[in-house]
This record gives sequence, C-alpha cells and structure tokens, in this order.
Amino acid sequence: MCDIWKGNNNIKQLEEADIQKMFESMRKLNTKLVVMSGGEALMHPNFFRLCEIIKSQNIKITLLSTGLLLKRFASEIISKTDEVIVSLDGSKEVHDKIRNIPNAFDKLKEGAQELKSLDPKFRVTARCVIQKENFDDLPNIVESAREIGLDQISFLTADVTTDAFNRPELWGEEKMGEIKLSPEELERFKQVIENLIETYSENFKNKFIAESPEKIRRFYEYYAAFQGLTEFPPLRCNAPWVSAVIEADGTVRPCFFHEVIGDIKQNSLSEIINSDKSFSFRKNLDVDTNPICKKCVCSLNLSPFARL
Repeated sequence: MCDIWKGNNNIKQLEEADIQKMFESMRKLNTKLVVMSGGEALMHPNFFRLCEIIKSQNIKITLLSTGLLLKRFASEIISKTDEVIVSLDGSKEVHDKIRNIPNAFDKLKEGAQELKSLDPKFRVTARCVIQKENFDDLPNIVESAREIGLDQISFLTADVTTDAFNRPELWGEEKMGEIKLSPEELERFKQVIENLIETYSENFKNKFIAESPEKIRRFYEYYAAFQGLTEFPPLRCNAPWVSAVIEADGTVRPCFFHEVIGDIKQNSLSEIINSDKSFSFRKNLDVDTNPICKKCVCSLNLSPFARL
C-alpha cells in the first residue's frame, strides 16, 4: 500500500545544506518535533548527521522505520533520536508476506530488542496499516507487538484515494481492490474488531493499543463507505495548522495528502507556511466537507497543551 520504494531509481533526498537552511524557520515557527520518514530514513547516507543538526536546536526527533536496519544502527539511533516507530504489518508470516522480504519480522524484532537492551527506557512503538491482507490477523498483531517488546501498537486504515507517498498517479479500481475490503470481508472485520475490543480491553485501558475502541470501530466504517454501506467516519484534524510535510525533493505540503504549497529550495519554510497561498488554503479548508479530508486515514488533532 506504499509506493515510495518505486522511486528508488530516481533518488531524491534532503541534504545537510537543506536542513541548515531551515534553522531560522524552525526557530521562528517554534518547532518542537521533527519526524524523519522515508522510504527508509536509515538508508540516507548522512541520516545521523541530519539528526545531529536538528538536535542541536533542541528539537526532538522521531524516526519512522521498517525495522530492518535497527540492529545495525542501534547505538546511533539511541544517541541521536528520541523515539522509533516501526511498521508492523502482522504476525510473522503475515508481516513477511506483506513486506515481501524474507525474515522481515525477525529482523524487526531483533532490532527493537537490541534498542531495548541498550536502553530499556528508549521508546519503541509500532504502527500497523489495516487492509485486506491482515485484517483477520488483528489480534495476532497485538500479541506480536507484545512478543517483540514494543511499548505501544497503533493502527490506521490504508489510503487508497490520493497521490500521497510517491504515487505517480491515482490508483484504479483494480489496485484499490487489492487493499480495501469486500462486503464479505467487512462482515468478518466487524466481528474481528468486536472480539479485539472484548479480549484486549485491558490493552485499550492502559494504552498499549493507542486507539480507543470507538476509533477502531471507525475503521469498519471507513472501508464500508467504499462499498456504499455507510458514510466516511467524521474526524478531527488540525494538521495544516500545527505541522507541515517536507518531501525528499524539498517540496512542502500542509499534510501528507493535500497539494504542494511551496519548495524550500526556492523559499524559506517560514515564508512558505506564512505565504498568501498557505493562508488562503487554511482559511478555506473545511475538514468536515473537504473530499480529501473526509477520506483521510492519518489525521492529526494536536492540542496546544500537548507535550511532545
């Protein structure tokens, strides 16, 4: 469900000069947190140098990773980032099938456990995209997160409608059908969700499962909406007002899914965020009715009092 890897033949990546150029903007914008993503961010040849530059400004760093390279770079990750979020697609067999990489689960597990062995307090969590190939595995995913020794597991549905994550063009019905759930699968999914909520009630209470039961139930509504069985579930999001996405080629988006609003190679990040185009976008954006927002799978609703 992610096409970023398909762009590997045309490598684009942020360089040290790009990060240095953003210092003044980060100060003006009172930046608190930078999330380093990819592809696989650890494949960037100067990744830890970029982390050093960002950390010098007292900005926290979260690393998103497939988990395959965690063991190799464990000591550097602990010293130069603040948190790791790995992609966990299922229990061992399901995860390896979706990743299409032999022993991907074991490598993720070994990497996460290496981080914990070096620093038991270092936070390592997982994010799982629920879709056709793993929705039945939902309870096993929670168990696998426990087995690995993660601090938390979070779930979201798959984006199948936008050009986010390096998609050169929108998916057709055939490709969407490989990810979203059929009416028959939806009936099973509803029962899987209810069984999860009942069986793992303590994991919801202690936040080992990040989402509330109500939010997990909305996953059914999201996929059911594609079959015309319900409306897309309502959401709360202020991502364009509290964050921005800087892509590998320097382009800036108000979030992962909306159109480009600038380029850090042409203007400063602060200028882009405060441009007439950006002001107009935020002023006229109605999250409740915007067709992109209504189908969003990764909304952010950050309180001004949140501790990052």
